[in-house]
Amino acid sequence: MKIQNLIENIIKGVPSLGSFTFTELLGSASSRNVDGIAVSEKDDRKIFLAFMGGEPEGAIFIDGKGTLYGDKAVMLITGDEKYDLFEVKSEISEAIVMGCRIMEKSHIRKGTTSLIPELVTNRSGVGVLSLEILQDKIPLNGVRVSIRKEGKIIGSDITTNDGTVAFRAMYDEYNCVVIDQNHQIRTFPIRFDAASSRIVIDL
Repeated sequence: MKIQNLIENIIKGVPSLGSFTFTELLGSASSRNVDGIAVSEKDDRKIFLAFMGGEPEGAIFIDGKGTLYGDKAVMLITGDEKYDLFEVKSEISEAIVMGCRIMEKSHIRKGTTSLIPELVTNRSGVGVLSLEILQDKIPLNGVRVSIRKEGKIIGSDITTNDGTVAFRAMYDEYNCVVIDQNHQIRTFPIRFDAASSRIVIDL
């Protein structure tokens, strides 16, 4: 039986604890010390998050291209999904986690995919970072690009027809994470400052 069918059978008839944004979900599950499963469904995308003791311990991402588990699944969470949370027995949650465990917890602690707040004290240290994503010198459209600092997402967006994305960010060193349409994940260290506000990445 497919994992999504198994999970759907588990939560069938279980009343939802509520509908939450990603950030609200993490807070609500933690405050209630929940053992449970959160489900987000939109178009052909499904995300399952398994909680143990209020902490997200497992993740599954499903779309038309296939299924990803654990850290790779978390990398495709944008933060703007809506989740329904269902409480289940701890042994059920633990069994699900065994097949999709999140090993790098900093991936799930991103909290939000919003850009850096306007409240900064040094305006000269902030600018617009433009990234151009190429494949063999051809711009890639529809590719998810995230800018991360110490495991936290600073910004996340999808490339346009010319292969570009732009973020308002503080001058600093970041990891640029590129997830192509085949779910291949690549990470590139970049340095953003006034002299290098436009960076080209050729996959």
